[in-house]
Amino acid sequence: MTTTPDLPEEKHVTTGATVWLTGLPSAGKTTIAYELAARLREEGHLVEVLDGDEIREFISAGLGFSREDRHTNVQRIGFLAELLARNGVKALVPVIAPYADSREAVRKRHQENGSAYIEVHVATPVEVCSVRDVKGLYAKQAAGELTGLTGVDDPYEEPLSPDLRIESQDQTVQESAAAVHALLTERGLA
Repeated sequence: MTTTPDLPEEKHVTTGATVWLTGLPSAGKTTIAYELAARLREEGHLVEVLDGDEIREFISAGLGFSREDRHTNVQRIGFLAELLARNGVKALVPVIAPYADSREAVRKRHQENGSAYIEVHVATPVEVCSVRDVKGLYAKQAAGELTGLTGVDDPYEEPLSPDLRIESQDQTVQESAAAVHALLTERGLA
């Protein structure tokens, strides 16, 4: 009879949830999401980051930046996030989602399906975002090469009562991710 050595069992936590990080371009949404994802994976959670740029390339290709197209994009991402959440995955969604009605429709989809949904407003001021300017969008807008930049010449409707508000200019990425993790823990999701 052959015995196998004791191997460490992989721990998988299967309580799914969507964490939607909304905020202006260059607010720090994606950076916080990836930091949080690493921490959650270390704890055994199944995690996917639904990066807005990747979604636009692969799932929402062909959509522009009109209000209608932005709404369609957010609803597609919301559908995918809820599908993952109801199947035990933590879906971290660093997507601007500039319109309150679009975000509310996503929240409602989660509620109707019994999936946990947390809205995090990464409330970095536009002045800080324009200095960070990760993608060069603010510089292009200032130079007249780009129009429709959210929070500058296109609207961004700040969440009135998000589950958590983070002012990333006042804390490290690790502190921001820890704040989201603390909320997940408080709600029994981490």
